[in-house]
Amino acid sequence: MKIIIDAMGGDNAPLEIVRGVLNTAKARPDLQLVLVGREGEVRAAVAKCVGPLPDNVSVVNATEVIDMHDDPATAFKTKKDSSITVGLTMLKNGEGDAFVSAGSTGALLSAGTLVVKRIRGIRRAAMAPVLPTAGGQMVLIDCGANAECTVEYLLQFAYLGSFYASKALNLDSPRVGLLNIGAEDSKGDQLRRDAYQALKAAGEAGRLNFVGNVEAKEAIKGGCDVLVADGFSGNVMLKTIEGMGSFLGKEIKGMFLKSLKTKAAALLVKKGLDGFKARLDPDAIGGTPFLGLQKPVVKAHGSSGAKALENAIYQAERAVKADVASQIAANIELMKIDN
Repeated sequence: MKIIIDAMGGDNAPLEIVRGVLNTAKARPDLQLVLVGREGEVRAAVAKCVGPLPDNVSVVNATEVIDMHDDPATAFKTKKDSSITVGLTMLKNGEGDAFVSAGSTGALLSAGTLVVKRIRGIRRAAMAPVLPTAGGQMVLIDCGANAECTVEYLLQFAYLGSFYASKALNLDSPRVGLLNIGAEDSKGDQLRRDAYQALKAAGEAGRLNFVGNVEAKEAIKGGCDVLVADGFSGNVMLKTIEGMGSFLGKEIKGMFLKSLKTKAAALLVKKGLDGFKARLDPDAIGGTPFLGLQKPVVKAHGSSGAKALENAIYQAERAVKADVASQIAANIELMKIDN
């Protein structure tokens, strides 16, 4: 398997991106990794880390960089030799199996949509991170790609998330919920009420395992395996979970460092605390796949360090193996609102 990585995307590029790739290359010699970016800067970063490139890592030169000041909708066109444009073009041409970038979300979505292209019949690609819950894990779709949605978008997100959860999380019949302010079918705005009816119809037809409206607090408790949301609501929920995880981690650490007794107690529960911290660590998630594109594209955090980038590569590998695109294409007729 060959994964293409944007070496110039994100706050810590290229050094931390390169470090993450080299760590992955060492741990997984079976993966072929391609770094796309300004070759001189990439090779200088490699030299700081290990010296010569490992056999399973190569570099492709791309002279331009899309930064946060560029217009995300057009930057990939005006900067045709950017790392994002070059990398996605390679993916489109079959020179890799997936693409990973910590760069601009908007530019990556626009370029992914117009270069790699959506699966025919899919209205919008959606971001679908896998989040920890009390019941295990949950796919949140969408979490930021589409702030404004229609009923058809939400219906398609439900199918996309269900197919991904069944493959990536090994679930036979993922429970699909609609993020809302209450469990009753009368709750929410008109979009949520109409989407509920469309999802309910799909559930009654046996196409989805729809469990109804799910409040954010119930989703975190494990109330569903796939949580469907518009990109605005989903992003607010995602950022809240990340912020709360960071807050709880700091509070618990402070509590155990108050005295010698609490420090001694911390040693006794260290293993459990480490496990708790790992579950809430956004770097452990690594990246978020864009579902609905013809080939896997994974967005890593803009602040990604080596660990996060490494896990984003593993997310890309998971997406390739899941091969959700073929399942989506085979079932596209089920995703139309007139069904």
